[in-house]
Amino acid sequence: MLLQLQVWSFLLLQEAVGWDVRSMWAQMGWMAKAVVIIMFIMSAISIGVMIDRYLAYRGARNQSRLFAPAVAGALRDGKLDEAIKIADRYKKSHLAKVVVAGLQEFRVHQLSTEIPGEAVDASRRALERASAIVHAELKRGVSSLATVGSTAPFVGLFGTVVGIINAFRGISTEKSTGLGAVAGGISEALVTTAIGLFVAIPAVWMYNYFSGKIEAFDVEMDNSSSELIDYFLKRSQKAAGAPK
Repeated sequence: MLLQLQVWSFLLLQEAVGWDVRSMWAQMGWMAKAVVIIMFIMSAISIGVMIDRYLAYRGARNQSRLFAPAVAGALRDGKLDEAIKIADRYKKSHLAKVVVAGLQEFRVHQLSTEIPGEAVDASRRALERASAIVHAELKRGVSSLATVGSTAPFVGLFGTVVGIINAFRGISTEKSTGLGAVAGGISEALVTTAIGLFVAIPAVWMYNYFSGKIEAFDVEMDNSSSELIDYFLKRSQKAAGAPK
Protein backbone atom coordinates (compact mmCIF):
# COMPACT_ATOMS: atom_id res chain seq x y z
CA MET A 1 0.00 0.00 0.00
CA LEU A 2 2.81 2.41 0.86
CA LEU A 3 4.55 1.58 -2.41
CA GLN A 4 1.34 2.26 -4.36
CA LEU A 5 0.88 5.62 -2.63
CA GLN A 6 4.43 6.63 -3.42
CA VAL A 7 4.15 5.57 -7.06
CA TRP A 8 0.90 7.49 -7.47
CA SER A 9 2.43 10.56 -5.84
CA PHE A 10 5.47 10.58 -8.11
CA LEU A 11 3.32 9.92 -11.19
CA LEU A 12 1.16 12.91 -10.23
CA LEU A 13 4.27 15.03 -9.79
CA GLN A 14 5.55 13.84 -13.16
CA GLU A 15 2.30 14.84 -14.89
CA ALA A 16 2.31 18.22 -13.14
CA VAL A 17 5.82 19.27 -14.14
CA GLY A 18 6.24 17.25 -17.32
CA TRP A 19 9.20 15.11 -16.20
CA ASP A 20 10.39 12.11 -18.17
CA VAL A 21 11.27 10.02 -15.12
CA ARG A 22 12.85 7.07 -16.94
CA SER A 23 15.25 9.05 -19.08
CA MET A 24 16.12 11.35 -16.19
CA TRP A 25 16.83 8.36 -13.93
CA ALA A 26 19.04 6.81 -16.59
CA GLN A 27 21.10 10.01 -16.92
CA MET A 28 21.58 10.49 -13.16
CA GLY A 29 24.88 9.68 -11.52
CA TRP A 30 25.14 7.08 -8.80
CA MET A 31 25.22 9.70 -6.07
CA ALA A 32 21.99 11.35 -7.27
CA LYS A 33 20.35 7.94 -7.54
CA ALA A 34 21.41 7.14 -3.97
CA VAL A 35 19.89 10.42 -2.78
CA VAL A 36 16.59 9.65 -4.56
CA ILE A 37 16.49 6.16 -3.03
CA ILE A 38 17.13 7.59 0.45
CA MET A 39 14.29 10.07 0.03
CA PHE A 40 12.05 7.29 -1.28
CA ILE A 41 12.70 5.42 1.98
CA MET A 42 12.07 8.58 4.02
CA SER A 43 8.81 9.09 2.16
CA ALA A 44 7.76 5.50 2.92
CA ILE A 45 8.48 6.01 6.61
CA SER A 46 6.53 9.27 6.78
CA ILE A 47 3.54 7.84 4.90
CA GLY A 48 3.51 4.81 7.21
CA VAL A 49 3.54 7.04 10.29
CA MET A 50 0.81 9.27 8.86
CA ILE A 51 -1.50 6.33 8.23
CA ASP A 52 -0.76 4.68 11.59
CA ARG A 53 -1.23 7.84 13.66
CA TYR A 54 -4.34 8.92 11.75
CA LEU A 55 -6.03 5.57 12.41
CA ALA A 56 -4.91 5.58 16.05
CA TYR A 57 -6.16 9.09 16.71
CA ARG A 58 -9.45 8.48 14.94
CA GLY A 59 -10.01 5.32 16.98
CA ALA A 60 -9.13 7.15 20.21
CA ARG A 61 -11.51 9.99 19.40
CA ASN A 62 -14.44 7.79 18.37
CA GLN A 63 -14.15 5.40 21.31
CA SER A 64 -13.69 8.22 23.83
CA ARG A 65 -16.94 9.81 22.65
CA LEU A 66 -18.72 6.55 23.48
CA PHE A 67 -16.78 5.89 26.67
CA ALA A 68 -17.27 9.26 28.40
CA PRO A 69 -21.08 9.19 28.81
CA ALA A 70 -21.11 5.47 29.62
CA VAL A 71 -18.55 5.69 32.43
CA ALA A 72 -20.10 8.92 33.73
CA GLY A 73 -23.43 7.13 34.20
CA ALA A 74 -21.79 4.25 36.06
CA LEU A 75 -19.89 6.60 38.38
CA ARG A 76 -23.01 8.66 38.99
CA ASP A 77 -24.65 5.52 40.32
CA GLY A 78 -21.57 4.67 42.40
CA LYS A 79 -20.79 1.49 40.43
CA LEU A 80 -16.97 1.39 40.34
CA ASP A 81 -16.77 -2.20 39.15
CA GLU A 82 -19.11 -1.49 36.26
CA ALA A 83 -17.12 1.64 35.36
CA ILE A 84 -13.92 -0.43 35.22
CA LYS A 85 -15.60 -3.03 32.99
CA ILE A 86 -16.79 -0.25 30.68
CA ALA A 87 -13.26 1.17 30.45
CA ASP A 88 -11.87 -2.28 29.61
CA ARG A 89 -14.17 -2.46 26.58
CA TYR A 90 -12.69 0.67 24.97
CA LYS A 91 -9.06 -0.36 24.42
CA LYS A 92 -8.31 2.40 21.90
CA SER A 93 -9.70 5.27 23.99
CA HIS A 94 -7.04 7.46 25.56
CA LEU A 95 -9.51 8.52 28.23
CA ALA A 96 -10.37 4.93 29.11
CA LYS A 97 -6.69 4.02 29.57
CA VAL A 98 -6.24 6.85 32.06
CA VAL A 99 -9.55 6.55 33.88
CA VAL A 100 -9.28 2.79 34.41
CA ALA A 101 -5.88 3.22 36.08
CA GLY A 102 -7.33 5.67 38.59
CA LEU A 103 -10.45 3.57 39.20
CA GLN A 104 -8.48 0.39 39.81
CA GLU A 105 -6.11 2.12 42.20
CA PHE A 106 -8.97 3.74 44.12
CA ARG A 107 -10.87 0.47 44.41
CA VAL A 108 -7.82 -1.37 45.73
CA HIS A 109 -7.17 1.24 48.41
CA GLN A 110 -10.85 1.59 49.23
CA LEU A 111 -11.03 -2.10 50.10
CA SER A 112 -7.99 -1.82 52.35
CA THR A 113 -7.76 -0.28 55.82
CA GLU A 114 -5.99 2.89 54.67
CA ILE A 115 -7.47 6.29 55.37
CA PRO A 116 -9.41 7.94 52.49
CA GLY A 117 -6.80 10.63 51.89
CA GLU A 118 -4.16 8.04 51.07
CA ALA A 119 -6.50 6.36 48.59
CA VAL A 120 -7.05 9.66 46.76
CA ASP A 121 -3.32 10.46 46.66
CA ALA A 122 -2.53 6.99 45.33
CA SER A 123 -5.24 7.35 42.69
CA ARG A 124 -3.85 10.74 41.66
CA ARG A 125 -0.39 9.25 41.18
CA ALA A 126 -1.87 6.37 39.17
CA LEU A 127 -3.67 8.84 36.92
CA GLU A 128 -0.47 10.84 36.39
CA ARG A 129 1.48 7.70 35.48
CA ALA A 130 -1.23 6.53 33.10
CA SER A 131 -1.41 9.97 31.44
CA ALA A 132 2.35 9.97 30.89
CA ILE A 133 2.25 6.47 29.36
CA VAL A 134 -0.67 7.31 27.06
CA HIS A 135 1.04 10.56 26.03
CA ALA A 136 4.13 8.58 25.03
CA GLU A 137 1.96 6.13 23.07
CA LEU A 138 0.22 8.96 21.23
CA LYS A 139 3.57 10.54 20.30
CA ARG A 140 5.05 7.27 19.00
CA GLY A 141 6.44 7.82 15.51
CA VAL A 142 5.42 11.48 15.26
CA SER A 143 8.98 12.68 15.86
CA SER A 144 10.05 10.81 12.73
CA LEU A 145 7.85 13.17 10.70
CA ALA A 146 9.76 16.12 12.12
CA THR A 147 13.03 14.38 11.24
CA VAL A 148 11.90 13.72 7.66
CA GLY A 149 10.52 17.24 7.29
CA SER A 150 13.73 18.87 8.50
CA THR A 151 16.28 16.64 6.74
CA ALA A 152 14.66 15.78 3.38
CA PRO A 153 15.30 19.25 1.83
CA PHE A 154 18.96 19.07 2.86
CA VAL A 155 19.35 15.56 1.49
CA GLY A 156 17.86 16.79 -1.79
CA LEU A 157 20.11 19.85 -1.74
CA PHE A 158 23.11 17.58 -1.25
CA GLY A 159 22.13 15.67 -4.39
CA THR A 160 21.72 18.95 -6.27
CA VAL A 161 25.15 20.22 -5.22
CA VAL A 162 26.79 16.96 -6.27
CA GLY A 163 24.91 17.05 -9.59
CA ILE A 164 25.98 20.62 -10.33
CA ILE A 165 29.60 19.78 -9.48
CA ASN A 166 29.45 16.88 -11.93
CA ALA A 167 27.87 19.12 -14.59
CA PHE A 168 30.66 21.69 -14.37
CA ARG A 169 33.23 18.93 -14.27
CA GLY A 170 31.77 17.72 -17.56
CA ILE A 171 32.28 21.21 -19.02
CA SER A 172 35.94 21.19 -18.10
CA THR A 173 36.37 17.72 -19.55
CA GLU A 174 34.60 18.38 -22.86
CA LYS A 175 36.00 21.94 -23.20
CA SER A 176 32.55 23.24 -24.09
CA THR A 177 30.96 26.39 -22.71
CA GLY A 178 27.55 27.97 -22.73
CA LEU A 179 24.28 27.39 -20.93
CA GLY A 180 23.32 24.53 -23.22
CA ALA A 181 26.31 22.53 -22.07
CA VAL A 182 25.18 22.53 -18.44
CA ALA A 183 21.40 22.94 -18.71
CA GLY A 184 20.69 19.22 -18.83
CA GLY A 185 22.99 18.39 -15.94
CA ILE A 186 21.69 21.21 -13.75
CA SER A 187 18.04 20.32 -14.43
CA GLU A 188 18.74 16.72 -13.44
CA ALA A 189 20.55 17.89 -10.31
CA LEU A 190 17.66 20.14 -9.28
CA VAL A 191 15.32 17.17 -9.41
CA THR A 192 16.69 15.91 -6.08
CA THR A 193 15.86 19.22 -4.39
CA ALA A 194 12.33 19.13 -5.82
CA ILE A 195 11.84 15.58 -4.57
CA GLY A 196 13.22 16.58 -1.18
CA LEU A 197 10.64 19.35 -0.89
CA PHE A 198 7.94 17.02 -2.17
CA VAL A 199 8.77 14.61 0.69
CA ALA A 200 9.31 17.23 3.40
CA ILE A 201 6.25 19.46 2.99
CA PRO A 202 3.58 16.80 3.74
CA ALA A 203 5.68 15.52 6.64
CA VAL A 204 5.85 18.98 8.23
CA TRP A 205 2.14 19.58 7.70
CA MET A 206 1.17 16.26 9.29
CA TYR A 207 3.63 16.72 12.15
CA ASN A 208 1.98 20.02 13.07
CA TYR A 209 -1.48 18.48 12.67
CA PHE A 210 -0.64 15.49 14.88
CA SER A 211 1.05 17.73 17.47
CA GLY A 212 -2.18 19.70 17.77
CA LYS A 213 -4.13 16.47 18.19
CA ILE A 214 -1.78 15.29 20.94
CA GLU A 215 -2.16 18.58 22.79
CA ALA A 216 -5.95 18.24 22.61
CA PHE A 217 -5.75 14.67 23.91
CA ASP A 218 -3.51 15.82 26.79
CA VAL A 219 -6.06 18.47 27.78
CA GLU A 220 -8.86 15.89 27.70
CA MET A 221 -6.85 13.46 29.87
CA ASP A 222 -5.97 16.21 32.36
CA ASN A 223 -9.61 17.28 32.62
CA SER A 224 -10.80 13.71 33.06
CA SER A 225 -8.17 13.08 35.74
CA SER A 226 -9.17 16.24 37.59
CA GLU A 227 -12.87 15.36 37.46
CA LEU A 228 -12.12 11.82 38.64
CA ILE A 229 -10.07 13.09 41.59
CA ASP A 230 -12.98 15.34 42.56
CA TYR A 231 -15.25 12.32 42.40
CA PHE A 232 -12.89 10.31 44.60
CA LEU A 233 -12.74 13.13 47.16
CA LYS A 234 -16.53 13.37 47.37
CA ARG A 235 -16.87 9.61 47.64
CA SER A 236 -14.20 9.45 50.36
CA GLN A 237 -15.86 12.25 52.31
CA LYS A 238 -19.18 10.46 52.17
CA ALA A 239 -17.55 7.22 53.33
CA ALA A 240 -15.79 9.01 56.20
CA GLY A 241 -19.00 10.74 57.30
CA ALA A 242 -21.16 7.64 57.07
CA PRO A 243 -22.19 6.06 60.44
CA LYS A 244 -20.19 2.97 61.38
